[in-house]
Amino acid sequence: MSTTSTKQKSVIRELITLAIPSIIEEILSTLLQYVDTAMVGHLGEEATAAVSTTTTIGWLIGAFLHSIGIALLAIMSKSVGEGNNDKLKKLAGQAVLLVIMFGLIVGAIALSLAKFIPIWMGTEENVRPNASKYFFIISLPMIFRTSSLVFGSCIRATLDTKTPMIVNLIANGINMILDYLLIYVADLKVTGAAIATAISFTISGTLMFIVFKNKKQFNLHMDSLKIDKEILKEIGKIALPAAGTQVTSCLGYVVFAGLVSGMGTSIFAAHSIAVNAETIFYIPGYGLSSATSAMIGNEKIMRFSTFITIGIMIISGIVLYLCAYPMMRIFTSSINAAELGAKMLKIVAFTEPFFGLMIAMQGIFYGLGKTVNVFIIETFGMWGIRIIFTVLCTKVWHTGLTQVWYCMIADNISKALLLAIAMIIFLRLKLPKLLAEETL
Repeated sequence: MSTTSTKQKSVIRELITLAIPSIIEEILSTLLQYVDTAMVGHLGEEATAAVSTTTTIGWLIGAFLHSIGIALLAIMSKSVGEGNNDKLKKLAGQAVLLVIMFGLIVGAIALSLAKFIPIWMGTEENVRPNASKYFFIISLPMIFRTSSLVFGSCIRATLDTKTPMIVNLIANGINMILDYLLIYVADLKVTGAAIATAISFTISGTLMFIVFKNKKQFNLHMDSLKIDKEILKEIGKIALPAAGTQVTSCLGYVVFAGLVSGMGTSIFAAHSIAVNAETIFYIPGYGLSSATSAMIGNEKIMRFSTFITIGIMIISGIVLYLCAYPMMRIFTSSINAAELGAKMLKIVAFTEPFFGLMIAMQGIFYGLGKTVNVFIIETFGMWGIRIIFTVLCTKVWHTGLTQVWYCMIADNISKALLLAIAMIIFLRLKLPKLLAEETL
């Protein structure tokens, strides 16, 4: 009994140890967008709209690339646990090939569409030139951004969450300094924010590759850089549903942002800043979810991670409610935008525990490599609830921003509950069989 208890405490301690750097890394990654939003926000609503217009497209790109990392994290974590160094070497080689291929392809597509995205998003004409230029510049170092996302996941699979955190700390520190120098001192404004972000992506991607290359577990050599169809097929089985989830979700965010953008520059600025302000409050949940993915397979770890994530989000919701207006004032000098955004944040604060449940379930399913369930539920929630009812609110009923946020809240709550039901079914029926097969 004592031995079992000690072992459980050891596993929980390891989870927390892994989670803390992951949480800090998530905060630092979000800080990159926060700094741009805060510094540009003080230039006025048009500048804020120029940066915010393409934010959801940036999420779409990052989410798609992250799906490759999700697959590699799941497979590599299993290989690390099994001590299968030969497979790790093969996976490392395929990771490099995938980074090069998708970094170049996605970068080329992003650059070619930079001029048209603000138009598709329904942005007002006076905002479009700066919005296009901003997106074009931050898309230039796409291969480095891909490197940071994919190699970061590979490094975390080795139960090393500290190094990616340090890399992001360096990149974000440089970004903050460059933001101030280029936006205000050099008076480049929105263009300066874009250049600072692009340089930060480049530094992050370069450093992450250097760490990845020097990891002994991967033993990366030129002979690893050969296409392995079996490995790619295994990656694809996990990555494709994950990519489908990310793309479906982010396309929904793009449509959602486009619908809000059509409500006017002032409303869209308040909405965008409020969304960014809320982000920091669910980052701890994402950090814990990331650590759980790397340690998956223990049912008690799954339960502990879920409970602690919900607990963190309850605290986050309380803080978000109390600090809504001061948070908005950090990001904008517009009193009207701050007041409207604060109203939205106070509404959503009550639903943070459900968001915690949702991201906890997603992290567990991703760690298990079971990405199809998440894809189905995400698609239903985003398009069957959020988008349909937002279209009705903005195009048919002509309601305000409050009703639009109710649509977003309904989406998150439904996904949380459906994922929880799917997880209960999995734990009762499928997990025991999988563990029995691995034992054999």
